[in-house]
Amino acid sequence: MNAPELYTPLPHTKLSPLATYASPQKSRYKRVSLANPALDVMTDLRRVNAITIDSSADIAFVNQRMIAAAVRLLLVVDNDHHIVGLITASDILSERPLQFAQRHNIAVNDVTVADIMTPQEDLEVLRMEDVASAHVGDIVETLMRHGRQHALVVEYSHGTSSQQVRGIFSATQIGRQLGQTISPALVATTFAELEAALISSRKPKVAATVTAREFV
Repeated sequence: MNAPELYTPLPHTKLSPLATYASPQKSRYKRVSLANPALDVMTDLRRVNAITIDSSADIAFVNQRMIAAAVRLLLVVDNDHHIVGLITASDILSERPLQFAQRHNIAVNDVTVADIMTPQEDLEVLRMEDVASAHVGDIVETLMRHGRQHALVVEYSHGTSSQQVRGIFSATQIGRQLGQTISPALVATTFAELEAALISSRKPKVAATVTAREFV
């Protein structure tokens, strides 16, 4: 019989005044070009926890949750973690909450996620098998063609038709990685204009200009 292993207690020290605490380092997004693989700009939910919300939450809480998590999109889920909808910062900061409140004669603070979210049946998604062979430029073109700020990516459970959201594309994040501002409300009208702007932005002393239209 092996002799029991001996362990040694660690020494203590005093907590110094004004001590702070550590926090996770903010990930530095990889710089990309339009020719990079699309996966380089996808938020992979196997590596990053999805931020979710209940459909009964009020919009003030939703706004706080988005700010705390530094995201502009929340998956709306039920008690079984099934996705029942999607809500974005654009939804809660637009006129939709006020319009809903006026139509139903309620206070804006009483408007809930369920009242203004995009329901599951209206959500269109990308397939992981298509994304895996796509390029960043393909995703940019997809977002612009459909006038969207975000896109969900789904994969199928092995041997079944059950979908699982695997990733999220964000125009804001893609713009950050490209080094070309694509604001939450503004994107290039055409892919050619964005590409031209990216090329110009890399030339010394040349300001990049992107013709823009509203993102819905």
